Amino acid sequence: MSDPVTMWHREHMRFARLLDFVEKEMSEFHFGGQSDYELMREAVHYLQHYASRFHHPREDVAFERMVERYPDKRVAIARLQQEHRVIEVAGNDLLNYLDSILEDTVVPRDKVEAAAATYLVYYRHHLATEEAEILPLAAELLTPEDWAAVVAAVPAGPDPLFGSDISARYRDLHAQISRGA
Repeated sequence: MSDPVTMWHREHMRFARLLDFVEKEMSEFHFGGQSDYELMREAVHYLQHYASRFHHPREDVAFERMVERYPDKRVAIARLQQEHRVIEVAGNDLLNYLDSILEDTVVPRDKVEAAAATYLVYYRHHLATEEAEILPLAAELLTPEDWAAVVAAVPAGPDPLFGSDISARYRDLHAQISRGA
């Protein structure tokens, strides 16, 4: 396995790119422009499903190991774990609104914007906190055995958007994100 802290950081940077894309599309939406609801939905779908299936569970195992060695971080880490749940709920709300829009259901603009704002603010804050506080601590505290336990608890799966074999579902989003990079 390559350096797990570097992998964690790379995933955060990829997530941030997707959040940038969602924010750009929501700005278009806010100002009455032409948002790409399908690609926005795919970005949020990826963030919800890949993160909840692989990224956040791995973090949770690493967090538990960190608290064992550094109990003073228990409250901060518990807050991050709670943020995982808030991000999941906010993302599901946003996905539901985007699905409704794509099904030509009228959705109040303020509801969509509030859901997107909640999702974006929580996710960005969460990533920033992990980057500034948790990754350096993980690099310092976690041993190769800890990282092996993280991998064993949640084996890596193929990344359908940023991996070597892009899923058909995400090809258009991948092309859009690559152009914007």
